[in-house]
Amino acid sequence: MRKNGILMHISSLPSEYGIGKMGKAAYDFVDFLVTAGVKCWQILPLSPTSYGDSPYQSFSVCAGNPYFIDFNTLKREGLLKKSDLKDIKWQDSEDSVNYELIYKSCFKVLKQSYKAFKRDSSKSYKAFKEQNAYWLDDYAVFMALKFANDGKAWYEWDKKLAMREKAALAKASKELEQEIEFFKFIQYKFFEQWKNLKKYANDKGIEIIGDMPIYVSYDSAEAWVSPELFCFDKDKKPTAVAGCPPDDFSKTGQLWGNPLYDWDYHRKTGFKWWIQRLEFSAQCYDIIRIDHFRGFESYYSIPYGNETAEEGEWKKGPGAELFKTVNKQLGNLNIIAEDLGFITEDVREMLSEVGYPGMKITQFAFGNGSGNEHLPHNYENSNCIAYTGTHDNETLKGWVDSQSKETLEYCMAYLNVKKKKDIPKGILRITWASVAKIAVAQMQDFLGNGKSGRMNTPSTIGINWQYRTKAEDFTPKLAKKILKLNKMYNR
Repeated sequence: MRKNGILMHISSLPSEYGIGKMGKAAYDFVDFLVTAGVKCWQILPLSPTSYGDSPYQSFSVCAGNPYFIDFNTLKREGLLKKSDLKDIKWQDSEDSVNYELIYKSCFKVLKQSYKAFKRDSSKSYKAFKEQNAYWLDDYAVFMALKFANDGKAWYEWDKKLAMREKAALAKASKELEQEIEFFKFIQYKFFEQWKNLKKYANDKGIEIIGDMPIYVSYDSAEAWVSPELFCFDKDKKPTAVAGCPPDDFSKTGQLWGNPLYDWDYHRKTGFKWWIQRLEFSAQCYDIIRIDHFRGFESYYSIPYGNETAEEGEWKKGPGAELFKTVNKQLGNLNIIAEDLGFITEDVREMLSEVGYPGMKITQFAFGNGSGNEHLPHNYENSNCIAYTGTHDNETLKGWVDSQSKETLEYCMAYLNVKKKKDIPKGILRITWASVAKIAVAQMQDFLGNGKSGRMNTPSTIGINWQYRTKAEDFTPKLAKKILKLNKMYNR
């Protein structure tokens, strides 16, 4: 069945609280998607964001972002009063997220709801804690200690706590008992609201495409609790970190800094941690997009402490063996492999072996002649997901505005359009007309947003992850336009 999707993160939903939440605006957006004939809503990782605000650098692989918890729902449940939300500044403008403002106030408000909730001996809360104990217990202790240490990374804490010495950990856990429980409560409310929103979308015929980063952050509960999973020395310092080699776009390569996995250890345990992680993701999403999929075939390893990625080397990953093991345990999951970047024949063979659809990006199609693999006429089969662009790319309008005259002339000839302003519409059309299993566009492309609508510019720090929409953006006229495109191309 041919499908279509819209990519927009929860953070970009309209909200009076400075960032999108899982409240009325989220349900209204689902209704808009239904009217527009959209089959899939793709989001970014739901994880809590850390410094830099990227959902790909999180304190946990399982936890949900507290910023997305809807305060109005908590009010209806009697867990917040109007006065709890009074005189709080959430935003500088309706157009962008100010994470600093939200960080300052979000936890204060949630603390008020926790105080109101404590008196309620909820059976579902107890059940949630039991079912999720394998990650929740450690995460809650990690966050309580992080807050007690003024937000410092775990490797900057007192050495006894950083190394998880039993006596020091037991003492701190006792002292921070209420704070630990508070962070468990936050996760309970997050997943309660997410489960309800996902059910609403599913009941309306919309699937959720979620996103799973391949790597974890060094400053994460997983790195603190389970150093054996990673290439760490005896002091829990990485021996090597992740990144990308130098190329035409980056002369010194990309230094991501994430810990690398000790794949020998993962093999010995039958990939238990990965099976748990994917099982949890499959409960949160209907389809899982795995970021940097090529890293499972081979990954770029950079010595820890290097300031650039120039001295890294490629090392072999687990390949298809990991996913064959996962399939035996969990059955065939709906997975999209993000296979962009430096792709070798070995990576193609692994993809072919596991059978997951890869990705095509129409923005990448207009260079290197008519044999470009991202041009729809070159798709080998329908086992791929076609994107006009992802959160890491320009919006279509922004892309057009940044291209050379030569590229635009070729693009207009290919699309058979006469004017530059018609290129975005033409790119949407050929992406939807392609044989790809699912065709996806960013919401910004349907709204006609330019450069200011870009969600993220990779390898930069600054104005990223801030894009927001307004309720008035989602008009019946726009829904009709999207529906027409979906009907035209049987999506």
